[in-house]
Amino acid sequence: MRKTGWMLLACAALVGNAPAQDPDPVPPAKLVAIPLWAKGPPGTDSRPVTPEVGRDYWVRNIRTPSLLAFPALPAHNTGAAIVVIPGGGHKILVWTNEGTKAAVALNRMGISAFVLKYRLAREPGSPYSIEGDAADDARRAVRWVRAHAADYGIDPARVGVMGFSAGGELVSLIADNTEPAGRPKTDAIDSLSARPDFQVLVFPGPLGIPGTAAASAPPAFITAGSLDPCCAAPSVALYEQLRKAGVEAELHMYADSGHAFNLDESNRIGILHWPDRLNDWLADSGWLSPRPPKR
Repeated sequence: MRKTGWMLLACAALVGNAPAQDPDPVPPAKLVAIPLWAKGPPGTDSRPVTPEVGRDYWVRNIRTPSLLAFPALPAHNTGAAIVVIPGGGHKILVWTNEGTKAAVALNRMGISAFVLKYRLAREPGSPYSIEGDAADDARRAVRWVRAHAADYGIDPARVGVMGFSAGGELVSLIADNTEPAGRPKTDAIDSLSARPDFQVLVFPGPLGIPGTAAASAPPAFITAGSLDPCCAAPSVALYEQLRKAGVEAELHMYADSGHAFNLDESNRIGILHWPDRLNDWLADSGWLSPRPPKR
């Protein structure tokens, strides 16, 4: 008994003097909303100022358009960037499933992602328009990323846009159409090009199709479900529009599938892997590789 007690005391002493086995805690990443306009967006909104409203996966009442930055890890940074534009019928933003989750998936590809909160034109009482204010927010997001490319190790000639559903409509409006004349110009950032270098449309809606500038549109990756009642036909129409204009485009229509499959939200193997097909297209098209500067 005496020997056993001595051994227990010795073991306790060893444990007490041993270094801690648990790693140091890792602080969570601090995600800070970046206003697109330092002094507020152009346009008028005479409503009383009220905060954003968020529940579960969505947000609404966007009064100050902003970006949430998800920089690629330095060791894995390809230099490409994508502005992610969530959907929600221009009434809400599907912020997690079509925003932040998509950004994390793009980070795994070595892409810096910037999730856009844009003004919602179909909220009750909204003074905003889709073709005006919401599209202005999308163009400003592209310009902002180009203006701050050096801060994130981004090639300003490899800035794309990715839109889901209603967000896909904004992609079409800024990528396949000319910017309307007379839109507000507020500072030096507005002098930069708002045309994305490539476009990714995930079950996009019909606005912006047909495009007024399809011949000069950037290359496109398009995906949707073949049974999607709102967005199957626009996806095929967009592909045909670009194909006939000689623009590089790739279309994936998934059988027996409807709307809003997002990421990890299907029991169909093909749909679960649509981000892999996007990664293939980005790599095959050279968007993940440095490009020689233009002369």
